[in-house]
Amino acid sequence: MEIKYFDAFLKGWERMKQSLFSKPFNIDKWFAVGFTAFLANLMSGGSTGSGSNSFREKYNMGHFDFSEVFNFPDTAYDWLSTHQFWFWLVITGIIFVFAIIILFTWLSSRGHFMFLHNVVNNNSEVKKPWNEYQKEGDSLFLWRIVFGIIVFFLLITIVVYGFIFAKNTYFGNTTFSDKVVASISLIIIFGIILIITAYISLFLKDFIVPVMYKHRLTTTQAWNFFLPTLKSNLFQFLLYGIFILFLWLVTIAVIVVLGLATCCIGFLLLAIPYIGTVLLLPVYYTFRALSVEFLEQFGDDYKLFPEEETLGEEDTDLQ
Repeated sequence: MEIKYFDAFLKGWERMKQSLFSKPFNIDKWFAVGFTAFLANLMSGGSTGSGSNSFREKYNMGHFDFSEVFNFPDTAYDWLSTHQFWFWLVITGIIFVFAIIILFTWLSSRGHFMFLHNVVNNNSEVKKPWNEYQKEGDSLFLWRIVFGIIVFFLLITIVVYGFIFAKNTYFGNTTFSDKVVASISLIIIFGIILIITAYISLFLKDFIVPVMYKHRLTTTQAWNFFLPTLKSNLFQFLLYGIFILFLWLVTIAVIVVLGLATCCIGFLLLAIPYIGTVLLLPVYYTFRALSVEFLEQFGDDYKLFPEEETLGEEDTDLQ
């Protein structure tokens, strides 16, 4: 079986143009589909920040005392234990952050099916897919929460172990060879976990959600359905991840150039929630269609797009 990557991209690109740039231009469709894309990507977007040169000024690196860093947990604990107000403020803040993460994960889980529904059917519906795919959305939400907790504790364990190792190395008499071996081992383990997590997250969004959508399965059932295909075509799917990374790097480069060309006004607009998604809707739409086009190459069980003659049909439900 010959798997075509650029063909899937070109087909996704054509579907995006047909849907979003068909004549007459429909701005209402942009905002409706953009809203579902916004929900789908609530937990996927990143934020940018500017660096600061004050670090070197604040900490004279030539006379920096690393013992302050290693003693910080004990210092922070002692300070919080004697300042109850700030202790409970920190606890409340942590609880609030986790509550927001849970809420956004739930919304984005339902949003994935809403956005996919509109891309597959060339629609701009909001209410219908929100209600219709409640079961699948809730299943995806629970799976993502459990997966997120597992990854979180794995990474925290590595970070804590690395901190303890660095502290013992700094205050102890660890040999140079032990330092090198332990450091390399931590970096490799951390990198492997990040790569595996990235691939699972990518496959979940790009392939498991479409399988759930087509066959109305739970997340675990969809993984069981998809895994035999993944095992038989592991190299092709791993290469897909590299291909998607390449496309995103090119996309980011183009966005940066356009942002600079607009004297950074474009960056300000992209930073506005929802508006930024609407402006980047052609990008999100193309990547969503690309993943389905790629998956359809593995057989009829993965075909989601309707026949060509029905692609132009459009139904809007914004209530």
